[in-house]
Amino acid sequence: MCDYSEVIPIIEAKVKQQMAEDSTGHDWWHVDRVRRTALAICEQEQGNRERVELIALVHDVDDWKLKDKNQSESLADAWLQGVGVSAQESNEISEIIDRISFKGHGVEESMTSLDGQIVQDADRLDAIGAIGIARCFAFGGAKGRAIYDPNDLPVMHQSFEEYKTKSGPSINHFYEKLLHLKDRLNTQTAREMAEERHTFLETFLAQFDKEWSAK
Repeated sequence: MCDYSEVIPIIEAKVKQQMAEDSTGHDWWHVDRVRRTALAICEQEQGNRERVELIALVHDVDDWKLKDKNQSESLADAWLQGVGVSAQESNEISEIIDRISFKGHGVEESMTSLDGQIVQDADRLDAIGAIGIARCFAFGGAKGRAIYDPNDLPVMHQSFEEYKTKSGPSINHFYEKLLHLKDRLNTQTAREMAEERHTFLETFLAQFDKEWSAK
């Protein structure tokens, strides 16, 4: 077992540097919010606090949406083993973070670790509500996507490969993913936290439709 008190500050510094220039909504402040939310959930759900914090810190460093195309190895795995985390624990954390992200409406999810479920919930909470809306349009803008096109309808992707190739307007993302996250949360604590944020998504979309329709 590693000494988390020594490992966490080192990994935090690495993540800050790695995410410093991000403009897609996956910057350091996203990571920090996920960490703080995960720790709040962890307190209620009785997970392993230090392991939850470590998973939260590295949860996006190997994300397929952000990964350098020339990067073949797991950055999280290399960092963790580089600071003394055992190969077994590092591999376990790498497997957890590989399961965290949403991979399509029709793709079955299989997060079995409580600590992983807590971080996954925290990550998904950051994708809904006011901050989630801001992040959605930041990501769309960074990828050159339209805000909305009424002729380009949402797609309920049935495979990860299909989901990875999506390039529709940002509003579609609400219907393809964001509105479904509340019902995909693992913990009761997160489900309670999600209620207000989910309602805010619905309110925003109703107002968007009203303004688009010049009502």
